Amino acid sequence: MEPVERFSFIQVAEEAEETEVGSGFALGGFLAALRRGEFRYRVQQSAFYLFLLFLATQIASVVFALVDSQRFNYLSRANVSTALATVPLLGITTLGVGLLMIGGEFDLSVGSNYILSSIIMALLAEHGINLYLAALVGLGIGTGIGWLNSVITLRLRIPSFIATLGTMGIWEAATLLYSGAGSRSLTPTGSFRVLTSGQIGWVPAGFFWMLGLGVAFWLLLQHHYIGNRIFAAGGDKTAAVASGVNVNRAKMVAFILAGTCAAFAGIIGASQIGTVSPGSETDLPLQAIAAAVIGGLALYGGRGTIIGMLIGASLIYWIEDVLLLLGAPGYYLTAFVGALTIMAVALYEFIRRHQK
Repeated sequence: MEPVERFSFIQVAEEAEETEVGSGFALGGFLAALRRGEFRYRVQQSAFYLFLLFLATQIASVVFALVDSQRFNYLSRANVSTALATVPLLGITTLGVGLLMIGGEFDLSVGSNYILSSIIMALLAEHGINLYLAALVGLGIGTGIGWLNSVITLRLRIPSFIATLGTMGIWEAATLLYSGAGSRSLTPTGSFRVLTSGQIGWVPAGFFWMLGLGVAFWLLLQHHYIGNRIFAAGGDKTAAVASGVNVNRAKMVAFILAGTCAAFAGIIGASQIGTVSPGSETDLPLQAIAAAVIGGLALYGGRGTIIGMLIGASLIYWIEDVLLLLGAPGYYLTAFVGALTIMAVALYEFIRRHQK
């Protein structure tokens, strides 16, 4: 595999100045290069290595399951179907959180967004509202939460980590105020059930939604000017502003998509499980950030791949699944995920320093 080609705004600006000195078009050349997508911080190589790691873990798990299927029932239909149904809930959320992290921001409210959006959908359905309309309202709530997070962060100039930590508490309180502490049931029917909780063989609908959204987000990041501006906003804000990029607008789009993804994951999860509990998914924001970091996203923004996000989410679930199958205590799960996140950050920082 060829080495990853990396660009920075300053390097391309210098090249533009060198090639067009005195012409008055240095900034124009800079903007043209921006539109071509030359400022994205590509990490396909690290995503490829991460895929090899994930593949190796799966091969090892399959071999162990074949050797000792009684103690490690990894290949059972129940375990495989559960994995394919559970990974998309984290994976879809991670796509939104990861896109926002590429733009240099965080959203800690995705867990409360996930619950609030799905509970509102369930309550509307309980009152006889059409499921599709109820789901659209839930998506609208999630999208609105993402937009409001962007306004609080960008207009009030509050760090997104603090802003969304605050809104997380607000949405949790709103959920309890609107629904109470009890769980809400949801019974999907007809085509809605097929689209959200149906299965083709062992593969549930949520897995296909995750793959479809992954392709859509990849096209957005790699082949659309909006994705290029999100990379720019997280990579080098000063140079991006100097080149005419509306950084706040790019970040607002990322915030909105993060909110929409959280709500959509909540809708899929509620349809699959059949209930929504206000106290669930409290660790979803940290899991999504961990999945993105394990997948190669930089905490300081400007770097990341879609395949890395999805593999990171899959690795987190794989750790939990293996530990549960081996009968490990519950507190081991968060410990291993935390350790993997620290190791991933340390590894990527080591690689980054030695690639300079």
